Amino acid sequence: MLALGCPVCFGDASAPMTIAANNGIWFMLAIVAVMLTAFASFFIYLFRRGRLAAHQADVPDARSFGARPGQEGTVQC
Repeated sequence: MLALGCPVCFGDASAPMTIAANNGIWFMLAIVAVMLTAFASFFIYLFRRGRLAAHQADVPDARSFGARPGQEGTVQC
């Protein structure tokens, strides 16, 4: 009795089924890479935004200089 494997199992690198399987693997790896990049980019965005907000809280701007609570943006002469 003779048993033959499919082109993927048998190892024919030029068979259409092997090429399709390899393309599917590369596509799934690309999806994972895009999702991880988006996830990391979101946290970098949050980190930068938080650092900017902390910096703006430390440095008083001209509108709130000398202002009392409840009088934001006004300067008393």
